[in-house]
Amino acid sequence: MDMSTPTQARSAEILSRAQEIIPGGVSSPVRAFQAVGGTPAVIERGAGPHVWDVDGNQYLDFVCSWGPLILGHANADVTAAIVKAASKGTTFGAPCEAELGLAERVIALYPSIDQVRFVSSGTEATMSAIRVARGCTGRDYIVKFAGCYHGHADHLLVEAGSGLVTFGQPASAGVPAAFAEKTLVLPLDDVEAFAELFAERGHEIAAVIVEPLPANNGLLKQTPEFLNAVREITREHGTLLIYDEVINGFRIAPGGAAELYGIEPDLATFGKVMGGGLPVGAFGGKAQYMQQLAPLGPIYQAGTLSGNPLAMAAGIATLKALQDNNGWQRLEELGAYFESKVAPLLATKGWSLVREGSIFWFSLQEGEPARSAEAIDPDAADLYRPLFHGLFARGVNMAPSAYEVGFVSLAHTEEHIDFFANQLGEVLATL
Repeated sequence: MDMSTPTQARSAEILSRAQEIIPGGVSSPVRAFQAVGGTPAVIERGAGPHVWDVDGNQYLDFVCSWGPLILGHANADVTAAIVKAASKGTTFGAPCEAELGLAERVIALYPSIDQVRFVSSGTEATMSAIRVARGCTGRDYIVKFAGCYHGHADHLLVEAGSGLVTFGQPASAGVPAAFAEKTLVLPLDDVEAFAELFAERGHEIAAVIVEPLPANNGLLKQTPEFLNAVREITREHGTLLIYDEVINGFRIAPGGAAELYGIEPDLATFGKVMGGGLPVGAFGGKAQYMQQLAPLGPIYQAGTLSGNPLAMAAGIATLKALQDNNGWQRLEELGAYFESKVAPLLATKGWSLVREGSIFWFSLQEGEPARSAEAIDPDAADLYRPLFHGLFARGVNMAPSAYEVGFVSLAHTEEHIDFFANQLGEVLATL
């Protein structure tokens, strides 16, 4: 079914040309709209809570570049910081003072980490943290949970979430079986299965990596009992616990999910918000682990553009704005207002809204929202498709996948949320 509209002519033309020289016409699969159908909007610019495509259509945006734009598009403070940094040079491949400035802010905000190293993406961050865990423990195996996505490194594309679930693939072609065999996969929200695995093989497991608030395959809020059990059992077996805070970090609380749940991991990974919209990632932990990295120790990790001065400046400006303006309190207020307006509308269909702070997800099934990938109704994708397109046609930009979450930014206001709720109500009435 062709869901494109005449007003997307320019977007369609650009994508048609792009498909000739870029695989699928996109640089990341979910952007291709295969999960929802229709023509993706080619975005030309953004400001505050809105984006505009090349055809001149305006959208109220709840994608926020998949989470980083916690202050909204083209925030004046962030833009000024980037311009100032760029005027001095875009990259040096050498230490810059802004690295220290951002590192100090990250360590001050996030509990349990003494040192941090910057990389250029969340994938690099999780990959590097796992290497540190293996190097420090001398063990080979890692544990991840079904439905959690930790980037596209070979050993992590096993039962992953997000784009892979969108396309119905449990893993990726091109990943050698020998790599996948070192990754043990467990279901979320199952303390018994976790304890059984560690009773049998705990001495072999270097690390457990988990999104404490899984947000790449729906928003699968975990119980404190499960998260505390994971922490206690890993500690008993000398296994390092890695919190993937690439999405959660500095968004749901100053100290991410570690602060929210009061649990300290051994290592943590960051990205998204910390880069203020520029490509950046980081991993950090206790000094006893981080000082095993080269040049101090035997664990090698490097990146020519790591600690890029533009990204560092954008990150400092973003975290400073959040700290100086009670950003996290305001985001919680906006999130609560969003829930008050949207949850009753979804309830008319027997559906529910899942929210933590400024992150939200539509659970398109009856009953309690899922806490594991296996508990998500597979019909959700079919239900989401007309919902997405109804909102898109009314000027609302949502993630083009039933399994992706949405984000409220500080650029959104109660009036913007009211507009969204009105459009949602109209769309639901047509379903």
